[in-house]
Amino acid sequence: MSNRWVNESRRDTWRRQAKEEGYRTRSAWKLRQIQDRYHLIRAGDVILDVGCYPGGWAQVAVELVGEEGEVIGVDLVPCIPVEGAKLLVGDITDIAIQESVIKELAQRPLNVVVSDISPDITGNWSTDQAVSINLVTKVLDFSLPLLCAGGSFVTKVFQGTGIDELIGVLKEHFSKVRRFSPEASRNASSEVYIICRNHQPWKAPDLTLSQRWEEAMIRLDGDDDGEDGEPSTVVFRVLKRTVSD
Repeated sequence: MSNRWVNESRRDTWRRQAKEEGYRTRSAWKLRQIQDRYHLIRAGDVILDVGCYPGGWAQVAVELVGEEGEVIGVDLVPCIPVEGAKLLVGDITDIAIQESVIKELAQRPLNVVVSDISPDITGNWSTDQAVSINLVTKVLDFSLPLLCAGGSFVTKVFQGTGIDELIGVLKEHFSKVRRFSPEASRNASSEVYIICRNHQPWKAPDLTLSQRWEEAMIRLDGDDDGEDGEPSTVVFRVLKRTVSD
């Protein structure tokens, strides 16, 4: 099995191209392909890269924003420095790390938030998938108030229950919300990226996005079971991603 994995890895076109281009991981091509399709990042932009380890997305973001732009990355795992990016170590849902991001911004608004973050995987698919979306909503609750009007948000989620509900609440903040599967994603992968464009902060409801997603999920459970659901608190740990992602 080990030899088979090695052989398949060697044949991985995107991994090979990433190495040739100087990117740390094949996943850098996912952001490149998202950018080629939607043109979200421009020269001079301020970017927040959530779940930045090992730095492939930060490398791409630095290339796109140029010398006049800025890239701030956050991850639990320390990254080898990326020239042109400020990389912070910690949990993006932790208040201390959030304050560090705000300090780095120095009152400048974010133009784009990109997130390739994943929760710690338990092996229970329904739990992992729900916690993945819940983690995304936590990232949104922090970053949306910092995102400029017209800004964009990109995040990875796992296919399954709750995505439609997440897209529904995102449409209250952005005029365009789409799903996209980059060619560089593995064929067997269940991941999909949600692309949100044209942030409209004046339309933001009073409740947080995570609260509205949870309410949508309770309504969904009620429709399925014929009973009213009870709110629950989801506990998660951020996954320490491997370089092979």
